[in-house]
Amino acid sequence: MSRGRFLLLLWMLALAAPAAFAQDSGDPEVDALRASFEYGKYAEVLDRAGARIDRGGLNEDELVELHKLAGLAAFNLGRTEDATRHLRALLRLDPDYGLDPFVVPPPAVAFLDALKEEMSSELEFLRQERRLRQEREKTEAERRERERVEAEVQRRRAEELTSQVTVRTVEKRNFLVNFVPFGAGQFQQGRNSLGIVFAATEGALAVTSIISFFAYESLFEEQVIDLDNVLDPDGKASIRVRYIPTSRSRQRDTWQLLKLSSAAGFYTIYALGVVDALYHHEDQVIRTTVEPREAPPSGPRSPTSPPRVEAPAPPPRLSLYSTSGGLGAGLTLFF
Repeated sequence: MSRGRFLLLLWMLALAAPAAFAQDSGDPEVDALRASFEYGKYAEVLDRAGARIDRGGLNEDELVELHKLAGLAAFNLGRTEDATRHLRALLRLDPDYGLDPFVVPPPAVAFLDALKEEMSSELEFLRQERRLRQEREKTEAERRERERVEAEVQRRRAEELTSQVTVRTVEKRNFLVNFVPFGAGQFQQGRNSLGIVFAATEGALAVTSIISFFAYESLFEEQVIDLDNVLDPDGKASIRVRYIPTSRSRQRDTWQLLKLSSAAGFYTIYALGVVDALYHHEDQVIRTTVEPREAPPSGPRSPTSPPRVEAPAPPPRLSLYSTSGGLGAGLTLFF
């Protein structure tokens, strides 16, 4: 063998080796037939490839490889009918299949191209069908992925629910608290913002009324007046008189007006607060919250011991009591 032919053979083997390694199949018989084809055993490859195809159990890539080997072996043997049958089956499996011109002789490449021209309409239909199948497979894969993600979300949600506990709180509200001033009814109903408004307004008016009362009372003066006793000419009688001097009449009118107006404003705001509290009153309020489940105690517990039950907080209690100046009220809250 000349040096030039030897180098050409090495170059062809270098090109064919990567393709051979890339086409390794999971079926050992396919690999054996490929090796036989490379050794030029075309008749054996044609018979064994046909028998292996008839037995079935091959994937699409293995079928394509076997039809290619059988078709090229038949072409090299001059059996055009068998070559046409196997290469047509190959093109029906892969309409865009092409032979490598660096590995396969040009006549075989031209033969396959001629078959493509003859089957152009059929191959175009097969391409469209293949694209539709790939789209369906893609859609099905996306659907399975969505179902997997939804199942994972449901699983995590179920785990979160098992790690949480739903607490239902029943709050009983006292009806008499609605009549307590300074926004007590609103505070009991959880409307703290409005309760603060009523409490601040009524408190300011009450303080103003008290200050006005004492300021008005401070304007009075006392004077003792002696009178003749008509029943006893020799005796004397006296009386004590409280009055506001005429010089303080302007201050009297101002403080009296402020006292009366602040008292009227206090009772007006108080009445509005009572009406609002009665309108929104509910005897019983149920609240539901989700809280993390507490870990069980680390210490051992007797099976016969009763479960731990926490006593609920007592409800608000309103108490009325008498005072030296009238009647008083008190509100007791437990936290």
